[in-house]
Formats: sequence, C-alpha cells, structure tokens
Amino acid sequence: MPEPARPRATAALALGANLPSRFGTPEATLREALRRLEDLGTVTAVSSFHTTEPVGYLDQPKFINAAALLETALPPRELMDRMLALERALGRTRDAAVPKGPRVIDLDLLLYSDSDLTLDTLVLDVPGLVLPHPAMHQRGFVLAPLAEIAPEARHPRLGLTVRELLESLKLSS
Repeated sequence: MPEPARPRATAALALGANLPSRFGTPEATLREALRRLEDLGTVTAVSSFHTTEPVGYLDQPKFINAAALLETALPPRELMDRMLALERALGRTRDAAVPKGPRVIDLDLLLYSDSDLTLDTLVLDVPGLVLPHPAMHQRGFVLAPLAEIAPEARHPRLGLTVRELLESLKLSS
C-alpha cells in the first residue's frame, strides 16, 4: 500500500552568491539555483536581487542576495540535505572555503512551517539544522529580501514578524 502523501509545507529560503560559476555571474547562478529548487517543491515567491556588502570576512566582492518561498512535501532535515546537495551541484565546496568568505552559491533554510509562516513556524535544533535560522534576525541581507515576499512571517522564538525584525535592525544601526 502506498505511503500517504505528506502535507505540503512552506519554507523560507535565503540565497546568496558573490563569485561567478560555470553558469555565469552571481545573478545567473541564483537564477539557476531557483530553477533547480523546483525539483524540491514549488517556488511560490522570489524577492528582487539585492547587492550587499560582505559581513565578517570583508576582503571579497559584494554579494547578490535574494529570498524565496518554497512549497514542499520534504521534511526539514531532508530539505536541508537536498539544498546542500544543490549547492554542491552548482559548484560550492564548503569544506575548502574561508568561513563567511566568497562563494558561488549559498542556500539557507530560514523558516519552515507545516501550515503558514505567520502562525506555526517550526522550532528545531538538531545536528546540522537549527530552525529558525539562528542568525537571520541579525542579517539585513536576509531580512530585506524576505520582507518583500513574506513580511508577516513570524520568527517563532522572538515573536516578531520579518517586517518588525527588519525595522528593529534598521533602528539599531
């Protein structure tokens, strides 16, 4: 007997790149990543592309950042594993990279909900995956694109929406 279909979940993803890849510019690589994310579910929203300064390791090119919403039947751990495999397929080698350094692609799972990102966003802390993403509320380059497509998505630990987190970050800088 076939296994019953898993309910569709919504995941908020961050995408970033600052080095060219075999697909071309960082923008071209982000477009290719978005196309390939369709293998993991249905991309229901994509932000505009944002040019941002590097954080942490500063001796590198500016980043192109975006956010996407993905409707998926994959559970969070499997989704993260498939996103890491997608990074590798696009040319990223994490173990050889400088932490916070230049990269051809970076995919992060920010939020995950079995229902709606404004209501029941999952809190999870297992090896290799922490939800919500532990630093998303401190990163304007994550919050600004996400606020375009999911301003009312709620951070389950802080109780604030993405829009409120972005405003708070702007006020503190």
